[in-house]
Amino acid sequence: MGIEICILDWIQGIRTPIGDMVMTFITRLGDAGAIWILLAVALLIIPKTRKSGMVLAAALCVDVILCNGILKNLFGRIRPCDVNTSIQLLIPRPDDFSFPSGHTAASFTAVAALMMAGKQKLWKPALGLAVLIAFSRLYLYVHYPTDILGGMIVGVAAGMIGYLTVEKLEQWKENERKMSER
Repeated sequence: MGIEICILDWIQGIRTPIGDMVMTFITRLGDAGAIWILLAVALLIIPKTRKSGMVLAAALCVDVILCNGILKNLFGRIRPCDVNTSIQLLIPRPDDFSFPSGHTAASFTAVAALMMAGKQKLWKPALGLAVLIAFSRLYLYVHYPTDILGGMIVGVAAGMIGYLTVEKLEQWKENERKMSER
């Protein structure tokens, strides 16, 4: 944990008032996965992108179960702002545990789900935003670097599981349709 606090303290040394405003705004985009939920809803509404919306929605459901329902409680890691209380937080102190980062997990879930669904025009900008959201959690001193790494891993896994789930459901639905035609 010592090296991680050193990294976070170094990041504190590059803070600026404009950076504070930008990072606070970026982290809010990831609050409760809101930006990704809105994207899933938008994709579900448009018939042409409905399958991608289903993949994203399924993946986000997997993510919330894995990250917030299981892993955070299993690891119970305290946040860096609770270890180094001299840092003045720019956002309200999160109430849950630190590992893995939920903001990062939801963001990388979206990236992986969109990539698996073949949405080239969406997953690339989503990756840029996911990286910014992940960095904002370090900048704001509410996550350790390994929380971010853990969130990335959980997110990619959840994205893949969401995609595979929708694929299996579509195969099952197609098999049912074929069986009913006989």
